[in-house]
Amino acid sequence: MNRTFLRSLRFPLAAILAFALVKCGDNKAATASQRTGEDPILVKQQPITVGNYSRTLQYSGLIASNAEARLSFKIGGIVSRIYVKEGDHVARGQLLATLDLTEIDAQVQQASQNLEKSKRDEGRINNLYRDTVASLEQLQNTHTQVGVATEALRIARFNQQYAQIHAPSAGAILQKFMNEGELATAGNAVFLFNGTTAADWVVRFGVSDRDWVVLKKGDKATVYIEAYPGVSFTGAITKMAEGADPTNGTYPIEVTVSAGGHKLAPGLFCNLTLQPSSRQPLTIIPIEALVEGDGKTGFVYTLNTDRRTVRKRPIRIAFLSKDKVAVSEGLDSVDRVITEGVSYLTAAAVVKVANDTISK
Repeated sequence: MNRTFLRSLRFPLAAILAFALVKCGDNKAATASQRTGEDPILVKQQPITVGNYSRTLQYSGLIASNAEARLSFKIGGIVSRIYVKEGDHVARGQLLATLDLTEIDAQVQQASQNLEKSKRDEGRINNLYRDTVASLEQLQNTHTQVGVATEALRIARFNQQYAQIHAPSAGAILQKFMNEGELATAGNAVFLFNGTTAADWVVRFGVSDRDWVVLKKGDKATVYIEAYPGVSFTGAITKMAEGADPTNGTYPIEVTVSAGGHKLAPGLFCNLTLQPSSRQPLTIIPIEALVEGDGKTGFVYTLNTDRRTVRKRPIRIAFLSKDKVAVSEGLDSVDRVITEGVSYLTAAAVVKVANDTISK
């Protein structure tokens, strides 16, 4: 009984084992097929653009004025009077501050009296020289003394004049650094003054060495001031430093801004868009085509001639602009790049081009 039963089970069991082996082989084959990319991946292409382009540069800075000045006394002394405060608008020639003139007036008086004495000495020696009592050398010495005394008086009067601070033009007092009764040294700033008649508004900022080499004087700029949302101001580069700032390593740039009838003031924050005039040959591709990126290098996929396989190409990125990528190297003899389906691609992928009307 047992042998007959076992013999009857032999053939169904063999069939089941055979079926299981076949199914296992099918699963392995399907997995291998997916791994090698034999299943076509649907992709789309877009054309590239080749031409001469310049990348747009973005920077920020503060509005300033070329008429800005630090006003100070010519000589040292005690500050006697300050006639203005921060924020005051002043007229050209208006008296802003003065030193205590006690010492300065005394110096002028001393120089004046010394000149008078030198002139009297010159007159006496001149009479003695005519009487052949004084020598020519003595006469010449008195002439020299008169000249020295005259210049000393001129210096004293000049210092007396600049013991006061007058507004060099119409403008505003931005900052006041000293108060009455303080000791002012020669050249030490008392006021930060901004002239308003010239309306010579500028933005000063630093750029990288890579941006500095493509910029030139006269390149256009668009300025967006936060105090005027939605309003753009025109400008142009008017100054470029020939060396880097040792404190931060950037290259100072100055852009002159046209106020266009708007009220501007030093310290207003703004963003700038610079458009270099120098251009270079570049290839422009959609940003969707970029599958990898590291600094200035990246990769894109292109179709091979069989239109079923792809090639992963390394590229050199010049700059990014919104939804475009400017490429300087890596796309020679290429007119299209894959933009859809790139995230599923590998170097061994088999693809199908959507809406591909080219016969295969």
